[in-house]
Amino acid sequence: MSIFLIAVGAVLRYAVTVTVSGVELQTVGLILMIVGIIGLVISLAVMFGTDRRRPDDYPTRRYD
Repeated sequence: MSIFLIAVGAVLRYAVTVTVSGVELQTVGLILMIVGIIGLVISLAVMFGTDRRRPDDYPTRRYD
């Protein structure tokens, strides 16, 4: 979804030349690109930042 937002934002920002009264499509495109980049960074942080070890993989302390 983030990559889709970045792509749509880039198209609106750089490729669309149509003017709509009351709406700046270039600004909307920039906002979509920023939101997409933030979403991508958060998604990557969650995916690579979590500890994927199971509880059995943690070292145990033995008391003798």
